Amino acid sequence: MADITASMVKELRESTGAGMMDCKSALTETAGDMEAAVDWLRTKGLAKAAKKAGRVAAEGLVGAIAKGTTGALVEVNSETDFVARNDQFQKVVNGVAEMALAAGGDIDKLLAASFPGSAKSVQDYVTEMVGSIGEHLTVRRTAAITVSQGAVAAYVHASVAPGLGKIGVLVGLESAGDPAKLAELGKQIAMHIAATSPLSLNKDDLDPAVVERERNVLIAEARESGRPDNIIEKMVEGRIRKFYEEVVLLSQAFVINPDLTVEKAVAAAEADIGAPIKVIGFVRFGLGEGIEKEESDFAAEVAAVARG
Repeated sequence: MADITASMVKELRESTGAGMMDCKSALTETAGDMEAAVDWLRTKGLAKAAKKAGRVAAEGLVGAIAKGTTGALVEVNSETDFVARNDQFQKVVNGVAEMALAAGGDIDKLLAASFPGSAKSVQDYVTEMVGSIGEHLTVRRTAAITVSQGAVAAYVHASVAPGLGKIGVLVGLESAGDPAKLAELGKQIAMHIAATSPLSLNKDDLDPAVVERERNVLIAEARESGRPDNIIEKMVEGRIRKFYEEVVLLSQAFVINPDLTVEKAVAAAEADIGAPIKVIGFVRFGLGEGIEKEESDFAAEVAAVARG
């Protein structure tokens, strides 16, 4: 049997909101498998969602840039959030984002590119800036979208400067319509994506493993009700449709006009833009996604500094 530690219970409690004893029971039942424990709690009605909240964090900035039919995102991490307000650091992120347009989403190509106004590569320039800024800096990731005709829109949320913030989104729209109006529609969709964080563009693109996991949770949850299998099957199918509406971009209710799905909002915009529109893809970067931030005792740190 796996050892269930206090830190495991704490992590599960923070990610689900369930009680500590329930979290311990879930981990015991699932031999310490964190993801399975989340599902166990959900089937018992003890956790509302399978989101790992409150434990991933990294500081720095996401940079977003779009020019006509292409756009790029970068994430540059630092040790503290104070650096995000540093003009020098912001210039670094802007420069990295500018070079990301040509890199096309290839992190190695980006790091090897010449930093704007410098003979150094992006990698070497950022490393050199560690001495000036006083913190470890990392160009963590990049992504890009290009359309053959139309517009790519970029949006940043929690902006600290133009094109720099905590969340960055790109949306690609293919169309022969008015580029300026396309860009405005793209920005609205990007704002929607920043708010809702969809898992895929359409139902077919959704990872089958994600759907299967959700289905298994819903089946187990429905069986807790004691209803017969034929009723459970109908219940689960209805909830899976609801799941698609929650996580698939084109099926989501558009935040700017919740009476329409995103797909219908795009179709309704075609008359004004003057041509058919196809959403070809999107990318969303949330600062620090997937990085565990080391917890610290602030009072202990202050005491240590005071002691010299």
